[in-house]
Amino acid sequence: MQRISFGTSGWRGILCEDFTFENIRVVTQAIADHVRASDDRDKGLIVGYDTRFMGEKFAKEAARILTGAGIKTYICKRDTPTPAIAFEILRRKTAGAINFTASHNPSEYNGIKFSPAWGGPALPETTRDIERRANEMAGQISCRDKFLENSIQSALLEEIDPREAYLKELEEKIDFASMAGCGVVAVNPLYGAGCGYLDELLERHNVKTRLLHVNRDPYFGGFPPEPSEKYMQDFINLVKNDADVKLGLATDGDADRFGIVDEDGSFIEPNYILALLLDYLIRVRGMKGGVARSVATSHLVDAVAAKHGIEVFETPVGFKYIGELISRDSIVIGGEESAGLTIRGHVPEKDGILACFLVAEMVARERMSVRKLLDRLYSEVGRFLTRRENITLSPMRDAGFSEKVQAIPSTFAGSRVKDVITIDGTKCILEDGRWLLFRKSGTEPVVRLYGEASSEIGLQDIMAAGREFILK
Repeated sequence: MQRISFGTSGWRGILCEDFTFENIRVVTQAIADHVRASDDRDKGLIVGYDTRFMGEKFAKEAARILTGAGIKTYICKRDTPTPAIAFEILRRKTAGAINFTASHNPSEYNGIKFSPAWGGPALPETTRDIERRANEMAGQISCRDKFLENSIQSALLEEIDPREAYLKELEEKIDFASMAGCGVVAVNPLYGAGCGYLDELLERHNVKTRLLHVNRDPYFGGFPPEPSEKYMQDFINLVKNDADVKLGLATDGDADRFGIVDEDGSFIEPNYILALLLDYLIRVRGMKGGVARSVATSHLVDAVAAKHGIEVFETPVGFKYIGELISRDSIVIGGEESAGLTIRGHVPEKDGILACFLVAEMVARERMSVRKLLDRLYSEVGRFLTRRENITLSPMRDAGFSEKVQAIPSTFAGSRVKDVITIDGTKCILEDGRWLLFRKSGTEPVVRLYGEASSEIGLQDIMAAGREFILK
């Protein structure tokens, strides 16, 4: 088997190639051994899954390994969103959860995400220990026979459905009364685990809905279950062409990411949603505290923070770092450009369902479209335009890229480099306020190039300068 390696959100692989029952047994046993070595070993683990192929069977196999290891196991009765599982960890005070999901990745992928007792994504010291245990175990010849001898210990197994407790929690955090009479809301869970969450609560609170892709489809309609402009053209057209629809809300395969479509069919980038919600939570809801964003996320967040005089925490990419700040009650809101966010007092995990409801509440209470809200914010703090590109490298350029970023030019696109930040990749802050970020993929010969400027021309120029630096 290939080496088990946990990325920013768990271990993922292609079904039948890397993601096999044998590998699932190894990783699950490694998690069991990790938990048994901790102080949380008697609290049990939750096992959940999304709508991908074989999710239920993978979860049952994990339960067999866990109960065979003497660990109390709470297995979800149906596909369950990642944020609902995170909430259930905290509600039941378990040692954590194993979640079978590949989030927004294409349908041929699945994955195992481990969340520890604090409810957020596992931190690097935790995943390193699980990786070590799994890779050591994979080399044991007797490993397979040992696992096949295990059988489910029924006394240690309990079926659960976290849905209702999680929905009640959202009802306490969202002003649904403000949404009544504000028009129709379109909902698109992209065939994923979010089915029956956004639509259910909106309809309970007398908000009219238009629904798309609310049935389970492990192929996700032939596209990755990613709530982005590229993969939601049918949803964008639905919102644009229905005069009654005032807002479109979408979630990804495991409902930890969000996608927002304004009433005119405009897709609103997650970067801008994070800044809008920060402003709304402080200005309208009166929440107090700092904000966290990843190094790849728009500095529009910083401009809003400066407007309100609050602290900005810049983190590496990976929601675990933001989740840790939420768990310490250090911030009002935290988020990433990749459509993940959460707020103070909620789970320390990305929650696309919560994000969608917050946007719906904001639009209803402010009585303005998302685009108008964004234009108003720009008039107060300045304009920020952000872009990301993936650039594939030749083998020679791939091998030499780490050395290349050690010698950053003194200028990009005619502007001097004022500061270089290296908490995750190499981020160049320019004298005129623009910035570039170079992040090398850990699994493929790809550099992720991020850039931000106050104008489209300025953004085009800086992105061109970034591409030229990578490829020269």
